[in-house]
Amino acid sequence: MPAEAVADLMADRDSCYRVVSSRDARWDGRLYLGVVSTGVYCRPSCPARTPHERNCRYYPSASAAVAAGFRACRRCRPDALPGTRHDDAGADLAARALRLIRDGAIDDVGVAGLAARLHVSERHLHRVLVADVGAGPLQLASSRRAQTARLLVEQSGLSMTDVAFAAGFSSIRQFNDVMRAEFGCAPSALRGRSSRSDRTPVARTTGLALRLRYREPYDSDVVWGYLAARAIPGVEQMTDDGLSRRLPVAAGGGNVTVERPSDAHVRVRLDLPSLDRLGAAVAAVRRWLDLDADPVAVDAVLAADCGLAPLVLSTPGVRVPGTVDGFELAVRAVVGQQVSVAGARTMLGRIAERLGEHRSMPTPAQMVDAGVDTLTSLGLTTRRAATLVAIGEAVAAGDLALDSGAGRDESRARLLALPGIGPWTAEYVALRALGDPDAWPGTDLVLARRVTAFGLDPARWRPWRGYAAMHLWTGNPSTLDHSGIDRTCEETP
Repeated sequence: MPAEAVADLMADRDSCYRVVSSRDARWDGRLYLGVVSTGVYCRPSCPARTPHERNCRYYPSASAAVAAGFRACRRCRPDALPGTRHDDAGADLAARALRLIRDGAIDDVGVAGLAARLHVSERHLHRVLVADVGAGPLQLASSRRAQTARLLVEQSGLSMTDVAFAAGFSSIRQFNDVMRAEFGCAPSALRGRSSRSDRTPVARTTGLALRLRYREPYDSDVVWGYLAARAIPGVEQMTDDGLSRRLPVAAGGGNVTVERPSDAHVRVRLDLPSLDRLGAAVAAVRRWLDLDADPVAVDAVLAADCGLAPLVLSTPGVRVPGTVDGFELAVRAVVGQQVSVAGARTMLGRIAERLGEHRSMPTPAQMVDAGVDTLTSLGLTTRRAATLVAIGEAVAAGDLALDSGAGRDESRARLLALPGIGPWTAEYVALRALGDPDAWPGTDLVLARRVTAFGLDPARWRPWRGYAAMHLWTGNPSTLDHSGIDRTCEETP
């Protein structure tokens, strides 16, 4: 659902109440209902009896509802909803801040560090976030920790002390206070209500098994096929049912194995050297598999174009695979310029074997240390090797950000200023590393041919052109052959 639609709905109490009265699940995760008479907040589709309108308060985020004094409903569990890519569609200050908070920035550098990253004052940052989502940065970070903690309480056998510190709380007292405020009960009560079969015993030496939720539908065939075709030898181990790889240090530095998505969940096993980075690891996996997409909202926009509709309707729930490491993705993009997918995989495997450590791709510093001569000895052209070294230098120096919290226009401009980087590479990196759902690598040969051949207009797909690109890359082009098909719907205003 576009940001404008959410803002318009929030401005009209009658419309909000109609959504709640009809239990419209399309607004779950976009609109939250606070019920004054009970003190709880719910998702619009909550099966409980619809409250009287005078007892209803409406909020754009779960954190805003908690900040207003409401606790999560135990029946519809609005706190357990998957995340949202609503914020990913924006490039403004609030959207960037929300993405960084989601990825654990406040746990790492605090509010002051987050404000500095965004080049604003703490006061201005707080004011903007309250105006946009109804909660300040500390409340948003607190809600994020509480959600991580609830996941661990319900799905693991970790002690409450381990849960508290793994989720990022600074003390047991803070953990208990926040959990009571968010959920209206002690953490131990949450564990008591969860099924024992849902919990796995864990030890720091054996890892942690979790189930991460997503919104259905999810076309796992497309995602699995796309990732399998691009799995780097020695770095990623891919089977029909599972995918394993090492996480970068920023996301925990351990190993992750994900099973093929099914039944609105992805089963994940994390083997981390420390639980301190658990929240960052979970966030990385969610970005990697695009678990926070709203496929119904995305497909509704794309299918409104009658030219693209047959492809979208034939494969609902297509996702845009992200990455666990932005620099690695940039390396993939450069190596993949004007070569086959298989050829790029072979070259990336050589780079990882020669320059990386512990079954990983090289870091920016390692790429710079290797230099152009070493890279050309692996089979890269001098120009492409120089490009990889230039990207490594820019990232290592802090001049280029390649994560979901980066300023997208700024990162695009800095990429394009580097030697050997053109529009396709910049847009591909924006799509998969910066998390821009509207990135459009329109100079791509496949996309350009299909857009021209079938008379498609990418401007009609905003703000989800990246998802349209995935449909066009992975879908059957014969689906788009409209010869002899009635297209009168295109004449409808």
